[in-house]
Amino acid sequence: MQEVQIGRITSFGHAWSSTITSSFAAKTPTSNTVELLGKAYSRDDYSNVTEKILSKVGKNLHNQRSHPLWLIKERIKNHFYKQYIGRFGTPLFSVYDDLSPVVTVEQNFDRLLIPQDHPSRRKGENYYMNQTHMLRAHTSAHQWDLMHSGLDAFLVVGDVYRRDTIDSSHYPIFHQMEGVRLFSNHELFSNIKDGESLQLFEQGHRTAHKQEMHTMEAVRLVEFSLKQVLTKLVTHLFGDGLEIRWVDCYFPFTHPSFEMEINFQGEWMEVLGCGVMEQQLVNSAGAEEKIGWAFGLGLERLAMILYDIPDIRLFWSEDERFLKQFSVPHIEQKVHFQPLSKYPPLINDISFWLPSEKYSENDFYDLVRTIGGDLVEKVVLIDEFSHPKTKKVSHCYRITYRHLERTLTQGEVHHLHRAIEELAVQELGVEGRF
Repeated sequence: MQEVQIGRITSFGHAWSSTITSSFAAKTPTSNTVELLGKAYSRDDYSNVTEKILSKVGKNLHNQRSHPLWLIKERIKNHFYKQYIGRFGTPLFSVYDDLSPVVTVEQNFDRLLIPQDHPSRRKGENYYMNQTHMLRAHTSAHQWDLMHSGLDAFLVVGDVYRRDTIDSSHYPIFHQMEGVRLFSNHELFSNIKDGESLQLFEQGHRTAHKQEMHTMEAVRLVEFSLKQVLTKLVTHLFGDGLEIRWVDCYFPFTHPSFEMEINFQGEWMEVLGCGVMEQQLVNSAGAEEKIGWAFGLGLERLAMILYDIPDIRLFWSEDERFLKQFSVPHIEQKVHFQPLSKYPPLINDISFWLPSEKYSENDFYDLVRTIGGDLVEKVVLIDEFSHPKTKKVSHCYRITYRHLERTLTQGEVHHLHRAIEELAVQELGVEGRF
């Protein structure tokens, strides 16, 4: 479901080194297979996952004790365990936080009813192992399998991968938490007066407020449950007195769908996406007699708001000055994050003529990440020019370099910037204006 700090598509929201190295090699693995987590995937025309991205897979920041993402995950998990108890006194929600990030295209898109021509499927938006396998773009990729296994209340936490712009709030790997809850007729209506006469399903019409097969009574109760669960969750995280509002939105796998916004320090911020699950999806997973809700939130987004962390690259830092601030004796202990010293940026521009076809800005951003890694703070397209006679298009990007732990030298940055210029010509077919 929408990950709130990344662009609105379909889903709900390394070690630091004191010496600088850069890879002049091709930006994707050059062998006929891509090896990851003990498995080999045959490369084809779809393969676009880079070595830089592959090196991050398996880091599982959300499972590293005392990491801020682990802390948020544990606080949410603990809240659900305590707040929602099953029939036998055990937690209602089961938690899955170590599922492989390599999924099939069917899991990531088809089973979630995402149309074949939807822009979120594009190579420019995702990291594909090959035409059939990819790094998951959202934790929603596991919804169908877990429902199909018979589960009706679960949380999924994991690293997700999307090609995107480069700035302080975007990173090609981030972490999501997904929640799903299914209800039988009895579970939904048992506490309602005359509930035994109410039904989950009817043969009706789809409106802005419900799906064609759902009764209005069922949708209202599912929506109430969903919003109540999420209101309790953000109140637990941010404290009492929080101002919340709900905004209608669209996701392919829920209807009606909502985004939750909170008023934090005087500013309205979107923190998660959610909705009543599309019955077609629930039915295909074998739960035809049930109706349900789902939500998804971004852990980095929550952590950056809660702890006032200014730069998403910090989550990948191994600087003790950062990590030790989240080493607390109890997960509910309040953390007062102290910002690290900010070192001066170095800014260089790069201009080139675009090739006649097949140029994607995300290809350039990936190339910059491959060379510059986490030393690149931001890349902005500052000028676009179309030649009046040749009709060729030129882009000028401003690249901001900043080390989070020390001052960079102009010589170090010149070395990186030159490598980016060379690789852009080799890999993307651009014509340099250097």
